[in-house]
Amino acid sequence: MLSAAHHSTAHQADVVIIGAGIAGLSAARHLTSSGVRVRVLEAAPRVGGRMATDSVDGFRLDRGGQLLTTSYPELLRTPGLDGARLRKFSPGVLVHSDGRTYRTGAVAVGSARSALTVARALASAPRPPLGGAVDQARLGAALGRLAGTPTHRLLARPERTALEALSARGLPARTVNAFVRPLLSALLCDPDLGTSSRCADLALRAFARGRLSVPAGGAASLPELLAWTLPPGTVQTDVCVTDTSINRVTTKEHGEIACRALVLATGARAAAELLPGLRVPDFHAVTVLHHTAPAPPMTDPALLLDADGSGPVAHTAVMSAVDPSRAPEGRVLISSTVLGTPPPAAELDRAVRAHLARLYGTPTDDWELLAVHHDPEAVPAMPPPHDLRRPVRLLSGLYVCGDHRDTNTVQGALFSGRRAAHAVLRDLGVQPAYETPHLPAAA
Repeated sequence: MLSAAHHSTAHQADVVIIGAGIAGLSAARHLTSSGVRVRVLEAAPRVGGRMATDSVDGFRLDRGGQLLTTSYPELLRTPGLDGARLRKFSPGVLVHSDGRTYRTGAVAVGSARSALTVARALASAPRPPLGGAVDQARLGAALGRLAGTPTHRLLARPERTALEALSARGLPARTVNAFVRPLLSALLCDPDLGTSSRCADLALRAFARGRLSVPAGGAASLPELLAWTLPPGTVQTDVCVTDTSINRVTTKEHGEIACRALVLATGARAAAELLPGLRVPDFHAVTVLHHTAPAPPMTDPALLLDADGSGPVAHTAVMSAVDPSRAPEGRVLISSTVLGTPPPAAELDRAVRAHLARLYGTPTDDWELLAVHHDPEAVPAMPPPHDLRRPVRLLSGLYVCGDHRDTNTVQGALFSGRRAAHAVLRDLGVQPAYETPHLPAAA
C-alpha cells in the first residue's frame, strides 16, 4: 500500500489512466488490486471504448463485430472478469459455398486423442467443397497440431502475411479457400489477410483450443463488469483531457489532477494526439448491421461464413439464438458483419439483404433494419513485421496500453493492460497482488 500522503485530496491519484476501454479498465483493476489509487478519465459518456452496445427497442446491439474465444487466457486471469458470462456459438462454424451450407468445426484440441476426434468429425462432413475424408482429416490434424503448439514456437516461425502462409500449411487449396481463409478473415477482421502470419497462427490456435463466443448481454458487458468491480469513484466519464504530463493531467471539468504516473489507454490515434511521435497504425474498417425478422432464418446458434465472397457479408449469425438476452422475448436478432470498405450507404442494406437471402436460403424482404454501425478504424492492422510485445513503458511515469500494443483482439487489449499495470507497479516499488511468473505474448 502506498503512503497516505498520496491520498490526501480528490485531485490527487497515484496513477491517472486516460481511457476507459477494456485495456484501461484492465490496467486499473490490476493496479487497484495492489493498493494503488487510480483515476480513470473517459471522454465518452460511458465506459468500453469500441466495446459498445446500444439498446434499441429492447434489443442489445453491438457496435463492433469482433469475436471472442473461450480459450483467451486473460478472460480467466483478469481480476474482476471471473463473473463474466460468455454465450457460445455451436462448435465449429457453418460455411456457405457453391450454393450450399455445411458444417465444419473443432472441439477443444489439446491432445492427439481430441485431434483425432476433430478429424473424424470433419470426415463426416459432406465432400464438397472441403474434399473427401482424407482432406478433412488433414485439416483436423493440422488444427490439433496448432492447438498443441506452445506460443513461443509459433512466434519463432518465419513471418509473412497470413495469406502467404496459408499455402505452406500443407492443406489442399479447396480446404484453404472454403474454410481457413474465410475463418481467418472473420477472426482477424482482415478480408485481404495482410495480417502477420504469427498473429494469424495465434488466432487459429485460439479457435482450435476453444469455442467462438460473445459476452452475454452485449460486448459492453465486459468493460461494464470491470468498471463495476473498481472502487467507487475510480472511473469518471464525460471528462475532456486538455494537457498531460507524467505527474499532472489537466481537464476541462476538474482542473489539474496530480499523479505519480500516467497511462494512456486510448485508441492509437487519440494516444498519438496526446503524445506526439507515437506511431499510428493503419486500420481495418468494420460495418455491423442488425436486422429483426418475423421468424428466425435458422435455429442453430452458429457462426455462418461466406466462402465465395459473393456479397458484402463476411459472417452472420442469428444472435438471438446465440444469446437470447440480446433480443426481447419472442423476437429475432440477426447480426451481420461487413469487412473493409462497405457499399455506399444508399445501397448497403439492399446489398446485405440480398446476400443474407442467399446465405440463409430464405427471403429477407420483410426483415427490419434496426441499426448500422460503421467504424473505419475498428481494428488496428498488424502487417508483418509485427511486434507482439510493443513497449508499454515509454519511460518511468509514462505508459501506454491498448490493442495496438499487442494483438488487435480483446485478449490483446486485456493483456496490454496487465503489462502496463505491472510496469507501473515495478516503477512504484509495489508488489502485484496478481503476480504472473511469466507473461507470454498475447494469444
